Amino acid sequence: MEIISLLWGTVILRPYVFVFLAFYLTIAILNMGVVRSLCFTVLAYLVAFLSEYSSTRNGFPFGHYSYIEATRDQELWISNVPFMDSLSFAFLIYVSYTLSLLLWAPLIKREWDIRLGDIQPLKHSVRVIASAAILCMLLDVIIDPAAFLGDRWFLGKIYFYQEEGEYFHIPLTNFAGWIFVAGVTLLCFALLDCWLDKKIPFHPQYQLPAQALLGPGIYFGVLIFNLAVTFYIGEMLLGFLGTLISLAIFSLALFRVKRATSRVAARRRGNGKYF
Repeated sequence: MEIISLLWGTVILRPYVFVFLAFYLTIAILNMGVVRSLCFTVLAYLVAFLSEYSSTRNGFPFGHYSYIEATRDQELWISNVPFMDSLSFAFLIYVSYTLSLLLWAPLIKREWDIRLGDIQPLKHSVRVIASAAILCMLLDVIIDPAAFLGDRWFLGKIYFYQEEGEYFHIPLTNFAGWIFVAGVTLLCFALLDCWLDKKIPFHPQYQLPAQALLGPGIYFGVLIFNLAVTFYIGEMLLGFLGTLISLAIFSLALFRVKRATSRVAARRRGNGKYF
């Protein structure tokens, strides 16, 4: 009963995390099925937790920081790390991966019905994984400075670094750590997914209009939420820089979508396979 109470407390304290998590699971299941979605979630959580566990003790890979245990009796903690914090890596990495696919994969469109073409040859390629890791890090460039100032909004003060960092209190090692965690997660999942393809191939049963935009939509939703918080607490310079970063990423995605092949043209070339 105590664990159930702590899990419920985790949801109550961080409802926005679980809203994003619910959207992520819905999109991931549509894209790759229940088994792979659960595997990805567990894998991302484990890699993130081990990285946070390590960082809070020896500084690798994020830099040396500590969580403030003020909410230990209100939400679920695993050792000295809040459960929700490591869990959030799953959806942040996945939506970064879907945006990377949007940037690299063949796209087929009818107006705003954007779908991925055949991604099998490149879904676990170095360029897709590397781009996803960088996109995930850019999310954190906006997320972490706002989270550090959580005492000025409803998140609350949840952690501190032993030494003040170079970027709005955040050390640059933290951003390198996000690239590391996202990259390791996606590389490990690539191996697992290749094995699963041999054992239980996934064939999507449903295709939603503009399905290729759903994951990237959550990516930009996370950006908008954190930018709104940043401006709400009065961090104008941080908000301005975050807005520039967000607009640059959005412009890149928009440019890619506008250059997508029309569905009619694709069928004429015999390329009508969607993911």
